[in-house]
Amino acid sequence: MKNFLWPVFFFLSIIYTGASARFHDDQPFIVVLGTAQDGGYPHAGCNRQCCLRYYEGKEKKHFISCIAVVDPVSGERFIFDCTPDFPAQLRLLDSLYPSTKVLDGIFLTHAHIGHYAGLMYLGRESMNTNSVPVFAMPDMKEFLEHNGPWSLLVALQNVKLMKLAPDSAIKLNHRISVTPFYVPHRHEFTKAVGYKIFIPGKSIIFIPDIDKWENWEGDIVKLIKDNDLLFLDGTFYDHGEIPGRDISQIPHPFMVESMNLFKSLPLKERSRVYFIHLNHSNPTILGGSTARQQIEKNGYHVAMEGAIF
Repeated sequence: MKNFLWPVFFFLSIIYTGASARFHDDQPFIVVLGTAQDGGYPHAGCNRQCCLRYYEGKEKKHFISCIAVVDPVSGERFIFDCTPDFPAQLRLLDSLYPSTKVLDGIFLTHAHIGHYAGLMYLGRESMNTNSVPVFAMPDMKEFLEHNGPWSLLVALQNVKLMKLAPDSAIKLNHRISVTPFYVPHRHEFTKAVGYKIFIPGKSIIFIPDIDKWENWEGDIVKLIKDNDLLFLDGTFYDHGEIPGRDISQIPHPFMVESMNLFKSLPLKERSRVYFIHLNHSNPTILGGSTARQQIEKNGYHVAMEGAIF
């Protein structure tokens, strides 16, 4: 009985939803603001059953992959990736933890549309913000500086670009620090990074986009062992989800491959993994699906919008 109940106690000990966040203690916390792949859910042009469920009122909209870090003592709020769903995600964050500032920082992973296109809402056509800090690796910073319309955000000082260095920690305040690290992933415009986030007594990994685990010089199994919470690329559940597309051109680790790679880990460590960045074709994006049940049966989780850790 003890082993059976452990995952339930673990789950309840770290997740709060909705207004309950306001009654949490003064420790920094993570908010999941989105879980879908760059194209979102429902997906443009999709007439398959996965997206028809939304139009038939059987499934809710899912925002594009994004998490926030909030420090309730300083009142600071940081987001990781700035998606085309930014207006709704900012509204969600405001509803959970309001602030007089737009954001205290935006951390970008790479230049694929779902991960930075939301910056457009900071421009004068929309919010016309003033020097919102945007943290980016050198090539991402250069990409934003020299390509429109993003260069206009810089010229008009809607954003203030902050250069990061690989494997070098940046302190956001005396309680939170962030370390970027390179991961392999279709470098059309920029390289891609994951992030390690440190809050008091906890370390969180955010890798929404990566090629196959074996193509990375890092050790994902060791990362799971060494960290407390991991949001990992769960773009596809298995082969054959997108007919007519060459899956080798988008070589994410399938969820079934990740589960097989992680299966030797004890349940306590497997339960630290939350899959995020789900393609519309991924059956685990649908509540109650057999695939999601299989994920949970094996001790893992699918990230849920609005969840607070």
